[in-house]
Amino acid sequence: MSDIKDILAKLLEKKMSIEEAERLLRANHVEEVGDLAKLDIFRKTRTGTPEVIFALNKEPEMVIEITKKFLQSKQFAIISRYNVDQKILIDKTFEKAENYDIDINDLGKILVIKEKSYEFPKKSGIVGIITAGSSDIPIAIEAEVIAEAMGCKVITTYDVGIAGIHRIFTPLSEMIKKGVHIIIVCAGMEGTLPGLVAALVDVPVIGVPISSGYGMGEKGKGALITMLQSCSPGLLVVNIDNGFGAGASAAMIANKISEKF
Repeated sequence: MSDIKDILAKLLEKKMSIEEAERLLRANHVEEVGDLAKLDIFRKTRTGTPEVIFALNKEPEMVIEITKKFLQSKQFAIISRYNVDQKILIDKTFEKAENYDIDINDLGKILVIKEKSYEFPKKSGIVGIITAGSSDIPIAIEAEVIAEAMGCKVITTYDVGIAGIHRIFTPLSEMIKKGVHIIIVCAGMEGTLPGLVAALVDVPVIGVPISSGYGMGEKGKGALITMLQSCSPGLLVVNIDNGFGAGASAAMIANKISEKF
């Protein structure tokens, strides 16, 4: 698999014809892993957002085959929502591979495998991530990994929800002083914190409802409704437990804002 930059470089150096370059670019739009998956290899080039392997409900062997194809084409693979069996097979397959580094976060159920020589490009976006409670941290970690993979600096503070409202002011002030371009706020139960934060800052806030809570508003439904009904301007809301979507959106916004300065 040729990288798009390699193809264009060869075209400029007259090592490849226009027709051949066109064929390769078309061929590389989708990479197949047997009959199991079709990978969007150029998603990061096209949108700035990396494709992530969503491991939930996939057989361990399927995850391994897709991961290998990612590594061949992109030099890295991000795997989210893995289970114990998948992790065991990933460890067995890649832990002794001398040319790969594996960064596993079991709390966030997300891991990154990359070639030792590969580094994610650094950009200037700065993303703040806040959680209301400790139960929200796994989703916050997912958002953090994605934002960092997209080149952002990430500043985090955890467990500062409204049950002890005094806890939010100092870390929030520090985030603003450090120049965050956007803040992700993860909250379960009734989900009040994102609206509160949005009312205090002059940067966009992304609310992430977390699937905690019980009774009428169980599994994040109460938090989602609260965030959607908020009267605080500047608050955007993603779906329940969507750390990936929050991290990707925040990074895109932060990187675009930082380009202006």
